[in-house]
Amino acid sequence: QVQLVESGGGSVQPGGSLQLSCAVSFDLNYYHIGWFRQAPGKAREGVSCVTSRTDYTYNADAVKGRFTISRDNAKNTVYLQMNGLEVEDTGVYYCALGSSGTWCTPHAKDYIDWGQGTQVTVSS
Repeated sequence: QVQLVESGGGSVQPGGSLQLSCAVSFDLNYYHIGWFRQAPGKAREGVSCVTSRTDYTYNADAVKGRFTISRDNAKNTVYLQMNGLEVEDTGVYYCALGSSGTWCTPHAKDYIDWGQGTQVTVSS
C-alpha cells in the first residue's frame, strides 16, 4: 500500500524557516516526488519536485532561492527546506508520488498518490 505522510508544518513569522518531511512507504529510487501547496480559494500549485534516480530538481519561480528539496533514500524521506518564508507561502502543503515521464514536473495531473497535507501559516 502506497503511503505518503507529511510533517513539519506550523506557524512562523515572515522571514522564518520550516522543514517539511514526506515519509513514504516505497523505494524513492523509482519515483518522482513533488511538493504542492494550496492556499484558501486558490488552485493547487507545484512548488518543488525531485526526479527519481537523478539529482534533477525543479523549483517554482515563486520559491527559487528560498526553498530546497532533497531526499534521503535510506530513510525513504523527502524534505522541503523553506527559508525566508513569506505571507504568500501560507497554505496546505502536500507531497505526491509521480511515476511517469523522464523528469519530475510541477503539474498535479502527473502525480498519482498524495499525502494528507500539512498546514503552513506565515503571519506576523
